[in-house]
Amino acid sequence: MCAVTAMAILVTMTLALVRAMLGPTVFDRVLALNMFGTKTVLLICVVDFLLNRNDFLDLALLYSLMNFIGMVALLRFTEYGSFGGDRIR
Repeated sequence: MCAVTAMAILVTMTLALVRAMLGPTVFDRVLALNMFGTKTVLLICVVDFLLNRNDFLDLALLYSLMNFIGMVALLRFTEYGSFGGDRIR
């Protein structure tokens, strides 16, 4: 049953990548990449359950934090045109 779940997550990750490539706006692409990151965390958790290794959960938590920080940085860059310093308005 977990193998079916892992395959379903891989299919949705593929669809998210397709959406990221074909998205008409930047925000559609950002949303698709965020969904890809979330599905990656889910896949790591399913693999952790299948292999019965609890150390993968630490990797999933680290990846989710990196995904969140990356999305905030990307949205800030698309909104203001820079990552720091003076804001361009």
